[in-house]
Amino acid sequence: MTQETFGRGAGFSASHVSAVESGTRALTMDFIRGADRAFSNGGLFERMASKLGAPSWFLPWLDAERAATQLRYFEPNLIPGILQTENYARAVMRLNDLMSTAEVDRQVGARIARHKILTEDVPPQLVAVLDETALHRGGEDFPGIMAEQIVHLTAMAELPHVHVHVIPAAAGLHIGLSGPFALARLSQGGWVGHLENQLGGLVVDDEQEIAALQARWENVRNEALPRRQSIELMKEAYSHHGPE
Repeated sequence: MTQETFGRGAGFSASHVSAVESGTRALTMDFIRGADRAFSNGGLFERMASKLGAPSWFLPWLDAERAATQLRYFEPNLIPGILQTENYARAVMRLNDLMSTAEVDRQVGARIARHKILTEDVPPQLVAVLDETALHRGGEDFPGIMAEQIVHLTAMAELPHVHVHVIPAAAGLHIGLSGPFALARLSQGGWVGHLENQLGGLVVDDEQEIAALQARWENVRNEALPRRQSIELMKEAYSHHGPE
């Protein structure tokens, strides 16, 4: 069954089906019900989803991010995806030389689409912590891209519901260097975590794992500068990338 044929039966476009299959669009209960319709299987997939019930199976990070009332991101090497400019996101995607231009375009579009939650009538509170080295990781291959990114990051940090904190290079070694992670607090009160690795990402909701991530969050947050000092450090970094 082609994506177009399946989509007609499920009530979704072929591009939507493709995005779900590739993991750039969340697998939702509406899509699962659509799959039941397409296969005329009497609601089998919906019953399976209800029986399993674990958020880590049927609540991917994109769903958690959209439904969150609070978001926490830590990034030791890059600007967090939800705060990236289109040019910065494209430059990062192009580092994977196995990804086609069409795939890069699709991935970048999906990443930028995530930004919508920050301009909604009732946006989530977003707190991001990043390492100072991420502000300087541009290089000669990306002229102007880092400057544009820092301008955008600084503008976002001025919003009342967005807090960006920078861990200064002088902090030296800290526990966050083990890798990036994110936390989302859902409207029901529970937390969902997300861990990134070289092959993708892992959504976690186990109570002990969430507690461990929250402890790490407190550690990296304590290493970071206050909000105003962080903005000043970002502006200082811009002077190294911006026009002379």
